[in-house]
Amino acid sequence: MTYYLIAGERSGDLHGANLIRAIQHHDPQASFRAYGGEQMQTAGATLVRHYREMAFMGFWEVAKNLGTIRRILRECQADLLANRPDALILIDYAGFNLRMARFAKQHGIRVFYYISPKVWAWNQRRALKIKASVDRLFTILPFETTFFAQFGYDVDYVGNPLLDALADFQPDPSFRDRAGLTDKPVVALLPGSRLQEITSILPVMLTVVERFPAYQFVVGTVSNLPAAVYDQLLANYPAVKRVADAAYNLLHVSTAALVTSGTATLETALLNVPQVVCYKTGFVSYEIARRLIAVPYISLVNLIADRTVVTELIQHDLTTDRTAAELQAILPGGSRRADVLADYAEIREKMGGPGASERAGQRMVALTQSDGL
Repeated sequence: MTYYLIAGERSGDLHGANLIRAIQHHDPQASFRAYGGEQMQTAGATLVRHYREMAFMGFWEVAKNLGTIRRILRECQADLLANRPDALILIDYAGFNLRMARFAKQHGIRVFYYISPKVWAWNQRRALKIKASVDRLFTILPFETTFFAQFGYDVDYVGNPLLDALADFQPDPSFRDRAGLTDKPVVALLPGSRLQEITSILPVMLTVVERFPAYQFVVGTVSNLPAAVYDQLLANYPAVKRVADAAYNLLHVSTAALVTSGTATLETALLNVPQVVCYKTGFVSYEIARRLIAVPYISLVNLIADRTVVTELIQHDLTTDRTAAELQAILPGGSRRADVLADYAEIREKMGGPGASERAGQRMVALTQSDGL
């Protein structure tokens, strides 16, 4: 069977790679074509376009790049028809992938969606559009089954693929030495993987460094962005280290973390590192999102717990003073550290165990080979 995968960001590339391996377990002759990244390519996919060419964040940023997005969409549609896979597998990345779902459905191509678009966060009626254009939706968050049931949509809850990645993670015992770290306790700075996120959020994170001389701060960078981006932002912080593509090893040795909202917040919780969630975007994008958002939290940690477990500093609240105060509260001896760690244990119990990629891959192969949906 042939499969065509589309992911528009770094985490989607990771989950797509694990899904490819799972599909190969049950369909050894499978072939794959993808819009994604190095990880899907390494897993065996022919890479058509890298996600870094598609990673636009926020309403205003998307609007400014609409011409580019439309061109890439047309190219993707043409490539899909030229190759006509047995199944199109879409991974998150709602704006682009929902359009691809409709297009594929119109042309008689089976559509699977792995990692649901976050329609529960805003414009919840889009669940009906997903139901109309997606043959099977594979969800990864416990509350999504109930959400989609409101719209008469029976989904496949397969668990969370982050648990697969974490189960495979083997800490590097030489990481501290390789990263040039001292014996001081570590605070991780995880500013995201998109240029707009990093340039908006990392500068604020860095302003708290001088207030915690007993700690060493380390930035988790990503290699898909030029080193010059970080060089410029870190120019005035010579004591701050950086490590590329090593977030799990960094968190493994960290006492606390400042984390940009997104998948990394859940990864940080599952690795049991108290965190402060940081988010800031352009004025226009923020004002639009503020009026549309339909959930009380932006971090997956709080959404899964359905209460405030970790502090979220959003837009105007993301200041040096607030960030420093919240970081102090989750460091050893801080007022909130013990509560955060106790709540993390509850979240891990809710999430269950690994195996999401395997369950999703097995189900997709069975549906594709049987033509049953």
